[in-house]
Amino acid sequence: MRFTVPQFIDHSPKIVGPLTFKQFLFIGGAGGACFILYFVLPKAVFLTISILLIGLGVAMAFIKINGKPLPLVLVDMLSFRLESKMYIWKKKEQPMMVYKKREKTNLIEKRVEKESTLKIGGESRLKKINTDIETKTK
Repeated sequence: MRFTVPQFIDHSPKIVGPLTFKQFLFIGGAGGACFILYFVLPKAVFLTISILLIGLGVAMAFIKINGKPLPLVLVDMLSFRLESKMYIWKKKEQPMMVYKKREKTNLIEKRVEKESTLKIGGESRLKKINTDIETKTK
């Protein structure tokens, strides 16, 4: 028998009204911080900081970048910045091509015969083993 396989099953249940639990935590946390700051800071400073906090809470709750929520994007960005990186460049060995200079009367470009090209042997096993040892992660 053939069954229909459900797709797009990445669905979070709505806990508080139209918000999921994570969205509620971001917005509620920003609101709670603003409530505490109301009693601690002067009015002008409170308004400035509360606008920034509420904006940050709403952004963390609703913004998605390439289908990923903003908190996950920020965690990925920080882990990329803090982890060590290994850059490996392998030069591709290709034979050197030699071209003749174009003459003014002759507009057709002629490629030099294969006998005159520089031939370079394949990659040595020693280079390959060295690359394998240097790039070993464990």
